[in-house]
Amino acid sequence: MNTKDIEQLLQKLPAATAEISKVIVGQQQVMEEMLISLLAGGHCILEGVPGLAKTLMVSTLAKTLDLDFHRVQFTPDLMPSDIIGTEILEEDHATGKRFFKFQKGPVFTNVLLADEINRTPPKTQAALLEAMQEHAVSYGGARHVLDEPFFVLATQNPVEQAGTYPLPEAQLDRFLLFIRVGYPSVDEEMDIIGRTTGAPPAEVQRVLDGEDMIALQALVREVDIAEPLLRFVTDVIRATRPQESGLKAVQDYLRWGAGPRAGQALVLCAKAHAVLRGRFAVTLEDLRAIAPSALRHRLLLNFQAEADGVSTDDIVDQVFAGVPEPASPIS
Repeated sequence: MNTKDIEQLLQKLPAATAEISKVIVGQQQVMEEMLISLLAGGHCILEGVPGLAKTLMVSTLAKTLDLDFHRVQFTPDLMPSDIIGTEILEEDHATGKRFFKFQKGPVFTNVLLADEINRTPPKTQAALLEAMQEHAVSYGGARHVLDEPFFVLATQNPVEQAGTYPLPEAQLDRFLLFIRVGYPSVDEEMDIIGRTTGAPPAEVQRVLDGEDMIALQALVREVDIAEPLLRFVTDVIRATRPQESGLKAVQDYLRWGAGPRAGQALVLCAKAHAVLRGRFAVTLEDLRAIAPSALRHRLLLNFQAEADGVSTDDIVDQVFAGVPEPASPIS
């Protein structure tokens, strides 16, 4: 890819953001982190109370992409076959012979919105998580490969816990980012109320297609990160582990720290963060900006942390403050 092609590709990113802004008021950081997850080639989960437009954010982002999009509303009675597909019995009218044909489920798409993923039983969650990891579905002894690119954007509501099936920590680790959606500001909320009770919103134009996303993912992988920053990321990840960390907050409040996948997520997302800003080298600020969403679901708090009101974001802040910064972060 030559310089001109790269420049044309990068110009589409702010155009996509502008299209999303036609529908979504505020939440710039949330939308940016969702886009970072796509650029890094991973899946993300959005958590927030009802009414914060989580579903609308995902569907609007999907509309800016010229890709197939499916939405699945997760419910307690949803079965794995409702996600991945099932075999149906068909008859050849010419010969009269009957045969089984695999009917693809909604997971066979480019962008899948898994709405309220914590409302479906573990068996169905596991079927989706396997497809996320393998980019393929196994059924009846046959392997069916999913189309590329493939992204899962999941939402969950932290308020109601009755009748829900929270994802275990090992399954949460499969998501590249865990994004928290907060309340809008006063001005943003007034704008939201005004927009949604007036004329219909403007139509969102498609800006990026599948080839663009695959090219951008390859471009993100080529972004440079200096060795001192790689060492810093390694030190940060290891500092979250109570067994080997010298930080008091980690020893007091964490049961388990982050694994190597957390370091991979942090570096990949920092590279995507740099690309969004037109840079091709990771800085310390890129790492700091994406660290909470990359690490918060990979740290397991103990009972003392819950009693003291300490969150995983607090621990991430203290880890970054406690690990020495590299002397020359960019080379």
